[in-house]
Amino acid sequence: MTASRDAFLERVRRAVETGNRAGHGTVLEARGTIGYQGAGADSVARFCQELTTAGGQAHRVPDAEGAVARVLDLVQSKPAQRVALGSGTLLDALPLRERLGALGLEVVSVATLTEETSRDPLFAADIGISSAHALIAETGTVVVRAGREEPRSLSLLPPLHIVLAERAQLLADLFDWFELAQRDEGWSLPSCVSFITGPSKTGDIELRLVTGVHGPGELHVLVIEG
Repeated sequence: MTASRDAFLERVRRAVETGNRAGHGTVLEARGTIGYQGAGADSVARFCQELTTAGGQAHRVPDAEGAVARVLDLVQSKPAQRVALGSGTLLDALPLRERLGALGLEVVSVATLTEETSRDPLFAADIGISSAHALIAETGTVVVRAGREEPRSLSLLPPLHIVLAERAQLLADLFDWFELAQRDEGWSLPSCVSFITGPSKTGDIELRLVTGVHGPGELHVLVIEG
């Protein structure tokens, strides 16, 4: 045990000496043939299939107007009164706040909240609507980055989570996301990056699978193809 411990600590020391430590980017080696190598002829279909298998619900929509219409359909099918709406390039371009408000719903734009005022609105929200940083076809996973305009509580607290993304954000697998993060962000990542694969679920109690225990019990992902 001591030899294994010493060997491990020696590897850590060498890594620190070469600059591989917290706050310092590391250049990834060439991927080569490691990992999944594609999503088939239709990556959107693969993502939708895997998300459905994981318990989520996928929606392919042709354009932005189709996305708004589908969101309204989903919201109206639920006994919802309050919606927490995130922001970002994609969501800000859609008239969701106005269209949801016209239905008589109370819509809170998360970007207008402060640390002091965000707790109650997010806990009270029946539905959370956010954008995605990326979609991973191999596992049907949604990648969400935490930020002021879309804090991690937006995807954790409301019982129903709706995610909007564009087809261009679809990646074949997790290896591709690491390459994206290194290229576009240089590993200057936010405080939290969530990898969401289906609704929240656990089997801790009597080995029975229960959804919605540690987060939303229902997840819908809209992929805008146009």
